[in-house]
Amino acid sequence: MAREIDRQIIGDLRDNGIDFVTSVPCKQLAGVIELVDQTDGILHVPCNKEDEGMGLCAGAYMGGMRPLIMMQNTALGVTLNSLATLIQFYQIPLPMLISYRGEVGEPVACQVEMALHTKALLAQFHIPTYHFHKAENVAELPGILQHTQMCSKPTAILTDASFWGSAK
Repeated sequence: MAREIDRQIIGDLRDNGIDFVTSVPCKQLAGVIELVDQTDGILHVPCNKEDEGMGLCAGAYMGGMRPLIMMQNTALGVTLNSLATLIQFYQIPLPMLISYRGEVGEPVACQVEMALHTKALLAQFHIPTYHFHKAENVAELPGILQHTQMCSKPTAILTDASFWGSAK
C-alpha cells in the first residue's frame, strides 16, 4: 500500500497542474513512481537515463504539458548539458524530485561521492534547491511547484533517507 507521503506528493502534483512525469527507477522514490503510474490525469513515461528524461520533459512542455522528473542525485552529472542547453536556455519550468543518496546512513559507498557534489553543482547552475529532511517538509511542495512555474526555471527538491524514513 502506498505511504501517506506518496499520496500527498501525487495530490500536490495534480493540484498544481503537473500532468507529465518521467522517472528512472529508484528505491527511495519507488512508492511515488508506482502511484504516479496509476494516477489518472498524469501521463507517466519511464525513461532509461536522466538526460533522456530531460528531453522527454522538454517535449512535453513544448506540447503544452507541465512536466516533472523523478531521479537520483547520483545521475545529476549526466543531466548537466541538457539542463543548461535545453531546460534553462528555453526557460522550461521543470521541478526535479530527486532522491538525495549518499548521506549518513547510506549503505552503498559509491553513492557518497555524488552527494558531496550535488548541492554545489545545482548552485553552480543557479538552480533553486530545496532539501526535505522530515516528512513535514512536504508541506513546502505546493509552493515550490508554483514558484517553478512562475519563474520558468528548473528547481531541485532533494529528498534524503531521513525524509523517507520519517514518512513511514
